[in-house]
Amino acid sequence: MSRTDTTIAGDRVADRERAPVDIRRASQLAGQESEPRPAPPRDQDEAKVTKSDAEARSDRTPVDRKSPAEKEPEQSDDAADKGSDDKGEKSGGGLRGLIRKHPVGAIVVLVLIIAAIAGGILWWLHARNYESSDDAFIDSRPVLISPQVNGAITSVKVTDNQVVKAGDLLATIDQRDYKAAVDQAAAQIRQAQASIDDAKAQITAQQSQIEQANKQVVEAQAALNFSRDENQRYQDLVKTGSGTVQRAQQAQSDFTSKQAALAAADAALTSAKRQIDVLNAKVEQARAQLQQAQAQKEQADANFARTELRAPTDGRIAKLTGAVGALASPGQALMVLVPLDVWVTANFKETQLELMRVGQPVRIHVDAYDRDFPGHVNSIQAGSGTAFSLLPAENATGNYVKVVQRVPVKITFDQRPDVWLGPGMSVVPRVTVRQ
Repeated sequence: MSRTDTTIAGDRVADRERAPVDIRRASQLAGQESEPRPAPPRDQDEAKVTKSDAEARSDRTPVDRKSPAEKEPEQSDDAADKGSDDKGEKSGGGLRGLIRKHPVGAIVVLVLIIAAIAGGILWWLHARNYESSDDAFIDSRPVLISPQVNGAITSVKVTDNQVVKAGDLLATIDQRDYKAAVDQAAAQIRQAQASIDDAKAQITAQQSQIEQANKQVVEAQAALNFSRDENQRYQDLVKTGSGTVQRAQQAQSDFTSKQAALAAADAALTSAKRQIDVLNAKVEQARAQLQQAQAQKEQADANFARTELRAPTDGRIAKLTGAVGALASPGQALMVLVPLDVWVTANFKETQLELMRVGQPVRIHVDAYDRDFPGHVNSIQAGSGTAFSLLPAENATGNYVKVVQRVPVKITFDQRPDVWLGPGMSVVPRVTVRQ
C-alpha cells in the first residue's frame, strides 16, 4: 500500500472517530442558541477526554492534509442536521415528553375521559326513557259565580281565598219581591182548584136534573098513551052516535096536548145531558188554570231559591267583587270559585309524542313546593294548540316557515295533592315513555 493510500485511510478513520464529537459539539451550539444556558460540567469533561483521545490518535495516524476551510463545511452540515432533528423532537414530541414526565397524571386524565364518555352514554340511555317539558302548568275549570235574578245584595257570607264546600251559602239577594211572587202563585193555585171543585159540583147537580128529565119523559109518554086511547074511543063513539062531538073534540085536544108535553120532556132531557158537556169543559178549563198556576208557582220558587247563591262544588273563593248593597244583575260576576280538583296541561313538542301513550306514569314536579307528585297521562288533544287558537295559522297563503308545533297533553294526579294548587302554577312533568 502506498503512502498516499495509507494517509487517506487514516483520514477516514479519524473522521469517523471525530464524528461523535462534532455532533455533540453541534448539539451544544444549537442548545446554546435556543437556550442560552451554560453546559453542564459533565459535558465539558467528556469534551476534554474526547479531545485528548483524538489528539493521541492523531499522533499515531497521518496528519489530515485537508485545510480547516474544507473541513468546516462538513462539520456545519452535520451540526445543522442534528439541530433540525432536535427541534423536530421538541416540536413533535412535546405531548409524548409530557406523558413521560407525568405518567400518573396522564393515566388520571385518560381515566377521566373514559369515565366522561361512559357517563354520557349511560345518561343518554337513561334520558331516552323520559320526555319532559317546562311548558306546563296547573289547570282547572273555575266556576264564575253570578246571580240569575235582579236585586240588591243583602249579605256576603264568604271572603277572599276561603275554602268552601258544595252547597255552602255564598251570598243572598233581596228576597221580598220573589217571596210575594211565590205567595201569588200559591193563591192562583187555590183559585184554580176551587174552580175545578165548583164545576164538578155542578156536574153532580146536573146529573140529578137529567134523572128528573127522564122521569118527566116517562110520565109524558104515559099520559100521551092514555090520551091516544081516550081519543080513539071517543072518535069511535061519535061515529056510532053513542057519544057527543064535544067530548070527541076534547079527547082530540087532550091527545095533542100530551104529544106536546112529551116533546117538551124529551127536549128538557136533551138539554140536561148537553149541560154535562158544558160543565166538563169548565172542569178542563179550571184544570188548565191550575196547571198554569202551578207552573207560575214553580217559577216563583225557582226565582226565590236563586236569591241565595250557593257553592256548586268544593273549592276556594277568588276574585271576590260582590258587596252588600250593590245591585246585582244576571250574568254579573260576583266571585270565582276555583275547584279543588286540578290537573296539568303540558304542551309537548310534536316530536316528543312518538312513544307517548294514555296511561303512562308521570312524575309532576311543582316549582312552588319543589316536590314531585305521581300522576299519569289522561289524554292527548286531537290537534296542536294553534289549531284551536283565536286566530289559527293559515299555511296555504304566503310564505311558509316550518315550526315545531306543541300539542296539549292532559296529565292527572293519581291522588289529590296534600298542598294547595291553583290554575297557572308552573310544573315540570316527566313522562316515562319506556319502561
